[in-house]
Amino acid sequence: MGSLLHVFEALPEGLLEAQPTQLAELLDGPSLIHLPGRREQPLFVSVLLHGNETTGFLALQNLLGRYRDKKLPRALSIFIGNVEAASDGLRRLAGQPDYNRIWPGSEYTDSPEKRMMAEIFSIMQQRQPFASVDVHNNTGINPHYACINKIDHRYIHLASMFSRTLVYFIRPAGVQSMAFTQLCPALTVECGKVGQSAGEAHAEEFLDACLHLSEIPQHPVAAHDVDLFHTVATVRVARAYSFGFGEKPVDICFINDLDHLNFRELPAGTTLAHLDGVEGMPLEASDEGGKEVAGRYFKVEDAMLRTTRSLMPSMFTLDERVIRQDCLGYLMERYRLPD
Repeated sequence: MGSLLHVFEALPEGLLEAQPTQLAELLDGPSLIHLPGRREQPLFVSVLLHGNETTGFLALQNLLGRYRDKKLPRALSIFIGNVEAASDGLRRLAGQPDYNRIWPGSEYTDSPEKRMMAEIFSIMQQRQPFASVDVHNNTGINPHYACINKIDHRYIHLASMFSRTLVYFIRPAGVQSMAFTQLCPALTVECGKVGQSAGEAHAEEFLDACLHLSEIPQHPVAAHDVDLFHTVATVRVARAYSFGFGEKPVDICFINDLDHLNFRELPAGTTLAHLDGVEGMPLEASDEGGKEVAGRYFKVEDAMLRTTRSLMPSMFTLDERVIRQDCLGYLMERYRLPD
């Protein structure tokens, strides 16, 4: 079986006018597009790794429209990912792996999609990228923030150009930005919810700034210029339990504004859910080493699910499909900047 990847050395006709739902027909599959620029070392940008997260693609359309009749400041390599899922407005289709969990370093089993990501990595390794940016959206309420997978002054500088709120994580494995740390400074930018023009404008402005950089500073970022957090656990709902939000007859009834807790430092004893007939811990939480740590952060008390210590959630979502396909969200702690 041949590769799933389509490679272009120029913008495909109609790309700048297409809706995300039209890309599967226009491109015929996941596509890597190489565009020349005044500086030869390319910026790598990935979009639509999750088919329902359209901000990155729309930001690129706007950006490339501005350069339609002039040369880019720097060469640009664009990976447009899960166009099939984008056709249906879904994160991924049933039977597909998550396009942001199958890059080199992934723990997923072999698949044509996983081999495609290895192929893209190999192609870009030859091209020696200047930097890598993977653009995403959240389903919950979160600020715009940037994620890094390596504590390095260049990564922190690049990320701080997008936001003063930075998150360092090394789990889950197999994400695009973590794979590309082997090649160049790499980060993920989280641009809020889909359909917000402010997120599209922010992503476009940031990508344009990256294209104009001649180099990435290596000196330390001032501690007062950024807020750096470390993701310490991934939280999931145990599959045996039903769940919902607000007032619903389910096993785990989370508070109806759970996603408003993101990036807020919650005190110990904060109530997250009312439980109906649940015995034992209904949440699963794995730390960076994959160890089960739910009991460290949560407790069941008087039919309520509460926090055991002060903590800060991120990406808590009300989207039940995302919760089942991926996770409820993450837990973070503040992280000291390197000297």
